[in-house]
Amino acid sequence: MGKSENLLQGTLDLLILHALQRGAMHGYAIAQTIHLLSDEVLTVEEGSLYPALSRLELDDCISSSWGASENNRKAKYYRMTARGKKILASRQKSWNRLSGAVQQVLAQ
Repeated sequence: MGKSENLLQGTLDLLILHALQRGAMHGYAIAQTIHLLSDEVLTVEEGSLYPALSRLELDDCISSSWGASENNRKAKYYRMTARGKKILASRQKSWNRLSGAVQQVLAQ
């Protein structure tokens, strides 16, 4: 993640998988989607994004293929696999439980 927010380990993977629910995207589009969906609070830098994409691909959560981007440049497109969908659901549930617990502590 960028300088804007430090997040718990694994959160970037969750955000990437969530972005890929929308369909196949290249790396820059994934980073932009996360940035825009967070009301421009979260910035995903290349140095964090591409290692996370590689890790998710090795874990069979995403697959990739080469294609042409919007500006007709060669780009690697990522898409979520069936395993990725299961992992996303599990991590989303864990995140909701964790963030609810943090909110509960902060409210006291």
